[in-house]
Amino acid sequence: MGAGVIQKDDGGGRRARRRSRRSRPMSEINVTPFVDVMLVLLIIFMVAAPLSVVGVPVNTPETAANALPTPEEEPLTVTLNADGGVFIQETEVERAELVSRLRGIAAERDSDQIFLRADGVNAWNEVAQVMGALNAAGFNNIGLVTDIGGPTLDGGSGN
Repeated sequence: MGAGVIQKDDGGGRRARRRSRRSRPMSEINVTPFVDVMLVLLIIFMVAAPLSVVGVPVNTPETAANALPTPEEEPLTVTLNADGGVFIQETEVERAELVSRLRGIAAERDSDQIFLRADGVNAWNEVAQVMGALNAAGFNNIGLVTDIGGPTLDGGSGN
């Protein structure tokens, strides 16, 4: 992966020696190693991307809603799993401590945006209670996380 020298053999002894002293540099760049590295990085990112999802497994309902714009700072996520457990990011929190923990987090953040992920088997009452706790902690911009591809409620499918 560097510049080399192209030597031309004319078959003549004296003339060939004279030209070899004045050999011109090779101006071609070998891009094969660069392409190999890029393909390896592509494979690494394709494998690692699905692993970067928040770690609490829930089956979110499917809707026809559009994706929310990406915030400047790392999004804060509260998850309500199928067993009724509440998680801030990946840390489980008792319901009695939820508001106080979120108030501490809200004091350190610039944005009041928070994402709520709830398993589809949870009753609306439980989801509404957690939303009320988020609001009481100072988060007024609550985004409900769902999977895409659900019904559009206009007779068609969301796909």
